[in-house]
Amino acid sequence: MPLLSEVRYYLHGLWLMFCGDPKGQSYLDLSDRGMLRSFFSAIWSLPALILSWMWWQRAFTVAQGPESATGFSYYLRLALVEAICWVVPLVLIGCLMLLSGVREKFPAVVTVVNWLNLPYSYASTILVLIAVALPGLQGFIALLWFSLLLSLVWSLSRILALVLGKQPLLISTAVMTLLIPGMLLSELLQRFLGVYPG
Repeated sequence: MPLLSEVRYYLHGLWLMFCGDPKGQSYLDLSDRGMLRSFFSAIWSLPALILSWMWWQRAFTVAQGPESATGFSYYLRLALVEAICWVVPLVLIGCLMLLSGVREKFPAVVTVVNWLNLPYSYASTILVLIAVALPGLQGFIALLWFSLLLSLVWSLSRILALVLGKQPLLISTAVMTLLIPGMLLSELLQRFLGVYPG
């Protein structure tokens, strides 16, 4: 598992890539091995995810009543939703890259996407904590959520432009493939597995 110093090194590389500096790619291991190690970003994201799940469990209990079952199995189902919504877009992006003739870029794309998920996981959790602490600012928090989503789209677009080259159509399709299926699957799976608060 990558140490904190390595993770900071990777994130610095992503920052350089976001700023348009191709040297940022040298900070990341974009090989097949690096791609596999990038899935450890899920472990580094776990504290943020657990806090989000606790908030989700609280919202579920408020909506369904205190008698609703939200024990270990509830968190296990939330983890399953998270895992599926993480992996499915990566499978789809693999298919897209295969069809586009750039399959050799697949390890690099997976690596940058996995490590980019890490700071955004913590940013999302910060917004969750703000929502819990200041429930009267729902409109402002919704604006912050939208801003975070836009920044993710912008970050992905800039970083993938360095990985895939100047191919606007491919980059746009890749960004949509990485974001939209996960958003759609998330609520669908939450309802199917009985963890959705509504």
